[in-house]
This record gives sequence, C-alpha cells and structure tokens, in this order.
Amino acid sequence: MADEREILTYEMFGGAVRDLARMVADDGYEPDLVLSIARGGLGLGMGLGYALDVKNLSAVNVEFYTGVDSRLEVPIMLPPTPAAVDLSGLKVLIADDVADTGKTLEIVQDFCAGHVAEARSAVIYEKPWTVVHPDYVWRRTERWIDFPWSSQPPVVRRGGSAPG
Repeated sequence: MADEREILTYEMFGGAVRDLARMVADDGYEPDLVLSIARGGLGLGMGLGYALDVKNLSAVNVEFYTGVDSRLEVPIMLPPTPAAVDLSGLKVLIADDVADTGKTLEIVQDFCAGHVAEARSAVIYEKPWTVVHPDYVWRRTERWIDFPWSSQPPVVRRGGSAPG
C-alpha cells in the first residue's frame, strides 16, 4: 500500500479544471487575475482563465520540490515576480497543482498580502497536513500524486546529460 499513488490523467485534469471553475463561479468570486504557481499550477491557471473568462494571467515561480518526497528546507520565490503595484487592488485567484505542505501557497499568499483586494486559492489536490487550506479543492488525498506532466522523465536533460 505504501507504493500506492494517486494517478491524474490528462482527461481527469480537464474535468478537474471545469469542476474548480464551477466552484469559484458558484461561490460568486470573480477574480481579476489568475496567478499560477509554476510549474505545476501553470496548466490549471490557464484552464481557469479560460473557464472563468479571465484574460489577466500571471505566474510566480516557487522552487520547493527537488524530487519524490524531497524538498528544500523552505520554498524560494524565484525572479521574475509580478510587481506588487500590478496586483494592487485586484481580486486574485492563486492556482497550483497541490497543497502538500502548503508552504508554497503560503509564500505566494504572503507575497500578495497587503497588495491585493482579495486573494483566494484553487488546487487540484489537498493533503490533510497542509498548513494552508485552499478555498477551492478538487480532491483530497494522502498519497503521492502522479501528474500527467511530471510522471515520466524529461525527453531531454538540461546540461547535456542523457534522458532517463
């Protein structure tokens, strides 16, 4: 059972995007901006942008995971980041693939705090031990998740090494 994983297919992902968009719309939340956390939240952010008719999309790159159950001590927000003045007064929907520890969402929410009118978050998966509980969650799980975009090794490796 320890090896059992949550498997997300591209088809399921499409349904998850629509379900999350419906949750946001049914809640009456109308974001001015969808802020995706790269890399895992980029697809979700794009899908939510289309489904919620939000053309103002942006991204922040937060480095935390270095492998399966392997992460840095604390997440690091990498440049470039959106200028706080560009977020001023906006209603923001933060999109990410998973709230595992929640520390990535926390750093992005802290980045938005004091600049935006309101920030809410949407994730595909939430783990029970997360320190941040997103406003919109498609599924909850305790298992490691195989996302369709990261479940296979890269086609090429940066730095000239052979692909896996």
